[in-house]
Amino acid sequence: MSTDFQRARQALGARLRELRTEGSLTGRELAIRCGWPHSKISKLENGRQTATVEDLTLWAEACGTPQITEELHRRLTGLETHVQSRRRQLAGGHSALQEQSVLEYRETKTIRAYEATVIPGLFQTPDYARCLLVQNAELHQTPKDTEAAVRARMRRQEALYEPGKLYRVLLWEGALHALSCLPEVFAGQLDRLAGVIGLDTVQLGIVPFGAPMAITPKHGFWIFDEQLVRVETMSTELRIDEPSDVALYGRAWDRLHEAARYGPDAHRVIARARHLIAA
Repeated sequence: MSTDFQRARQALGARLRELRTEGSLTGRELAIRCGWPHSKISKLENGRQTATVEDLTLWAEACGTPQITEELHRRLTGLETHVQSRRRQLAGGHSALQEQSVLEYRETKTIRAYEATVIPGLFQTPDYARCLLVQNAELHQTPKDTEAAVRARMRRQEALYEPGKLYRVLLWEGALHALSCLPEVFAGQLDRLAGVIGLDTVQLGIVPFGAPMAITPKHGFWIFDEQLVRVETMSTELRIDEPSDVALYGRAWDRLHEAARYGPDAHRVIARARHLIAA
């Protein structure tokens, strides 16, 4: 059982337990209503058994909340579609995942994003991308199809020059100092980053060290057309489309945006990082 799938199954179980307790039912009482052995209630609530569509329908009805049935069905679908193992995604190498991203970016009009530790793929140089892809392949112990993956990542950047697109990207200043490759490679990457400021399709903001913050900078996230949020952890990619959750990430982005520097001010922050590399 993959860890990411298990986490999602446990989250569904917690929701089922919540419905039962809100209905003032013991596990034994619910089991009798459903015609199940008591052990099944425990297994479902603790994520040791995967519910079926029929199980969820019966559970909602037995708890007196049939209106919750659709939500539970969405959660069940999300076990596999919304929580995806990075290792499983990379089983055939990085290039296939990069090609998938190319298609996703072509279909998206507006992106709001925040990154805290890395220069986004949209703005990467081939050398910087190559370094990161090799590191990830070694970390995940997956096939090294580095050159094909680099080419696909560069194709993704074609979207930067398509009319009608808008990429509103925020970077924590720390990403400008994360020397994950040779200094000369990173210097070229910072030059490239400075160069995207002023593109019609790009609004690049840098959240500098010492800026007053209305929210602490946490993990990176990408909001696609205000409909989908993508979050990458070390081992998992989350794809979040619940409207209230998408709105939550939108509010977080707004607060980071308030602390960001744009235009000449952003150039100065990048230049400061660039000077430290050259020193």
